[in-house]
Amino acid sequence: MKHDEIFEVIDGDDRVVGTAKRSECHGNPSLIHRTAHVVVFHPDGRILLQKRSTGKDIQPGKWDTAVGGHLMPGEDFETAARREMVEELGIPANLPLKHLFDLKIRNSIESENTGVFSTVHAGPFNFPETEIDEVRFWSGCELRREMEMEFGSFTPNLIVELEKLFEMKY
Repeated sequence: MKHDEIFEVIDGDDRVVGTAKRSECHGNPSLIHRTAHVVVFHPDGRILLQKRSTGKDIQPGKWDTAVGGHLMPGEDFETAARREMVEELGIPANLPLKHLFDLKIRNSIESENTGVFSTVHAGPFNFPETEIDEVRFWSGCELRREMEMEFGSFTPNLIVELEKLFEMKY
């Protein structure tokens, strides 16, 4: 985790209006920034999730999208998605990626415009243990059951993303 990362700050129309440090963006929802996510499907249709390290500054110990990361200045969503696949799970960057949808995630911690992609990969996965405690595939039934729990173990951003996937009848 790089606490000194610089993010592009964007306006409501997704135009770059400046830059800010990660530490400034997380905790200040008025600083909208960009992220890329990759939903990793097993060939049998299950979805891979990562359990965030308990040492993370945002949502520690919660289950989250398999691959997610911030765009570096000047980087586009797909390039960031491919870079993050390698960095977070050791997934080859040349796997086919499909753009699924875009999300505007707004909450009390942060505001992100997110490009969501998908790929198919059964593993193996190689992840940095300082960032991720565990990865595992979940069935649609398991995901829905966890989403219904009042104090579930999913990040709020993951719930928004899964709801959109289920709307699409993934």
